[in-house]
Amino acid sequence: MMGVKTLRLYLSSMGILLKSQWQYPASFLMQTLAQLVMEGGEMLAVVLLVDRFDHLNQWSGGDLYFFFGLMSVTFYLTECFGRGITGQFPSMVRMGHLDTLLVRPRGILTQVMCSAVDPRRVACIAVGAVSLALGSRMAQVHWTLPKALLLLESVFCGFFLILGLFLTEAILCIHSVKSVEIANTLTYGGRSACQYPVDAFPRPLRVLFTVAAPFALVMHVPASRILEKPLFPWPTWTAWLCPLAGPAVFGLMAFLFSRAMRSYRSAGS
Repeated sequence: MMGVKTLRLYLSSMGILLKSQWQYPASFLMQTLAQLVMEGGEMLAVVLLVDRFDHLNQWSGGDLYFFFGLMSVTFYLTECFGRGITGQFPSMVRMGHLDTLLVRPRGILTQVMCSAVDPRRVACIAVGAVSLALGSRMAQVHWTLPKALLLLESVFCGFFLILGLFLTEAILCIHSVKSVEIANTLTYGGRSACQYPVDAFPRPLRVLFTVAAPFALVMHVPASRILEKPLFPWPTWTAWLCPLAGPAVFGLMAFLFSRAMRSYRSAGS
């Protein structure tokens, strides 16, 4: 019951925040256009790579578009609806705004999640969706219901993986009272690197993005199975199991976040 109430509170907060964004439509549209140009530039790098090379290891141009699109859709969905964690938390700690949340009858993590939304990211999500569609067409993916469900599972679990990785920065911020940039190697660094198949990188990076920040398990294993080019010589059912690493990372980091909050001291704004 508490989970249903929390979900209703979150959806209600998102509705109010989205409505507030539309109070200045011209500003919103211009910022959304800027996001479109930015993510379009990211996709242009993939276009140039595909134009220059026929393949990257076992991956064709269509495969690369598919991986890029999956990462873009997942990452920017997280930035859109998890903005309280991905962008707002360090400033809340630094300015002392987190103190006001401590006296309210809700969990801190729930309140932080409900504090911000970034609908401008819809432009980046749209670019990712176009790349996914283009990639699946070029790679001649034969879509079936299991493949569609596997894609949805990957996006859903990837959402929680990225939230969990951003919680790493939040935990460090509780102790340091400011953003710790080294955490961005797992979040924004992971996004930039894992737009491409993980087997294209040296072994240390493959280990990093398979074990420490398991983008490969959550996104690349399902994507490779959809493309019918398995990333690892594992049984087929592992493609359904591997994405669960995302919620597992989030659960672990949420636990560590609650422990870190016990040692929180006000910034004294």
